[in-house]
Amino acid sequence: MLIPYPGPGWLIVFAGLGILASEFEWARRTLHWFRARYDSWNDWLSRQHWSVRVLTFVATTLLVLVTLWLVGALSTIADWLGFEDWTWVKSPFA
Repeated sequence: MLIPYPGPGWLIVFAGLGILASEFEWARRTLHWFRARYDSWNDWLSRQHWSVRVLTFVATTLLVLVTLWLVGALSTIADWLGFEDWTWVKSPFA
């Protein structure tokens, strides 16, 4: 769930696989495979027009916001800020 989030998502994946790779061959191969895909994605994205990069940023931001809405984090933040009457931020799973 953390992978689309800026920062910790991929760090957790790579750190966990790095620890497992010190003991298991399958984890080393998986780590190299993921690292190659991640590097090729970053290379591809850096070669794209600025509008593609902006669209990717907007899509990632929307994915993060929808995830936060679904798990109820947005309603918690609204409650902290005193917006208890904002029913549209309530998760459908609450």
